[in-house]
Amino acid sequence: MKELVFAVVTRVLALLLLIPAWLRSPGDARRLACGWALSLRFPTENLAGLTGGTLAAFTAARTEAFWRHRTLLGLTSGHRDAAEQHRLFLAEAGRDGKRVLPPKDSAHVRGTALDVRPREGAQWLEDHGARFALYRIYDNEWWHFEYRPGAAPPARLPHPGWQAEVTR
Repeated sequence: MKELVFAVVTRVLALLLLIPAWLRSPGDARRLACGWALSLRFPTENLAGLTGGTLAAFTAARTEAFWRHRTLLGLTSGHRDAAEQHRLFLAEAGRDGKRVLPPKDSAHVRGTALDVRPREGAQWLEDHGARFALYRIYDNEWWHFEYRPGAAPPARLPHPGWQAEVTR
């Protein structure tokens, strides 16, 4: 119920923000209002460090999801520096090692990976993301998408460590 209330409030807020967004940039008002409203809904979201293409694709996708399909699309994690990725990799290595890649192999470190939320937003991105070159990559991570422009849709892998297991 709480998520539904937050979604409704975010939509109403975006509608109210259309006027100042239009005053600031008439041709870009919907994107701006959407971005402002979602930044209030997901205040810890950090889009810094994403490549220009990844950021543009994600922004276009979330704007369409929001206005055309009434779906909220937030970012849980995007770019990570190599030290943070290494810390996550070491923590996961003590478990089954099937969720985190080492820094040299991580699309998060390259700024082309997105961990999205909520689940409905991830489902929307799975259904529509190819138009933005955003693809779900792993079976075991409904939230993880990568920006892969100019390529055929990638085959989905069982989990992040799968390639390493196959080559051993």
